[in-house]
This record gives sequence, C-alpha cells and structure tokens, in this order.
Amino acid sequence: MKAVLDASVFFSELPIDGELYTTPLVCDELLDIRAKGNFEKFCAKGLRVLSPGQESMNAVRSAAKTSRDSGVISKTDEELLALTHELGAILYTDDFAIQNVAGVMNLETHPILQRKARQVRWKYRCCGCGKYYGHDGDCPVCGAAIKRKLK
Repeated sequence: MKAVLDASVFFSELPIDGELYTTPLVCDELLDIRAKGNFEKFCAKGLRVLSPGQESMNAVRSAAKTSRDSGVISKTDEELLALTHELGAILYTDDFAIQNVAGVMNLETHPILQRKARQVRWKYRCCGCGKYYGHDGDCPVCGAAIKRKLK
C-alpha cells in the first residue's frame, strides 16, 4: 500500500506501514523535536520525500476551484494532493480542506486523530447586501466583505 503523509502524521504516534511518501514542504513544517523524531523513524522504515509534477499540481488547483477551497489550501496541501494523485496512494491527513479537494479528485484519504470530513460545498455571500458570489473578497455592489459559508 502506498501512503502519502501530511505533517499531522509526524505529530501523532499512528503506526503506518507500506510504501511511505511525503513532500519537501511537509518536511519544512516539522519544527518540534517530537515531529522530527517521528520523521526519522519513518525515514528508517523507507519514507521517501518527493515533489509532484506540474501536471498534477494543475489538476489539484482545478479541483480546489471546483470545491471552492482554492483560497484555503496551502502550497503544501497542493503538493500533498498532487503527489497522492500521481502515486495512486492513500493520503493520511486530518485537514478538512484537503479531504474536501481529495473528494473532488476521487482520492482516498484516511484521518489520523479526527473524524473523516464529509464532502462540503461552499458558497460566498456578502455580509452587507446579501448578494451571492463565486469567490471571497469585497462586494462590488456595497463594498462589504464577502464571506465563505456552507452550502
């Protein structure tokens, strides 16, 4: 079994076996001694650090637009999803936005310490005039903030 690991795996004690992968940006997030120690344990079990290709990154960005999570997921999240897509792996993460985009891409995810996220569709509504938009930002009608809401 191929598995791509999010940073939250390294902060837990979850035992994961198989072909293990993560991305360089996840490694950059591992700052505390416990996470670094767990990273070293996984490296001893054969963990590989890989960067995904541009085509997979583009697929992730497209899926994030579809799920309306593009303003929420980080570059690290995009790399994790793209690598999971390329490898046909399972993604271990507790991040709900990542799980939401993964659902659009038909990628399998496995929660670490939290419940599995349900598929979420977002809508954007102006706090001032109540008009709906396909994005966040400032309302062109009244100038108030456009906020993300559950559909």
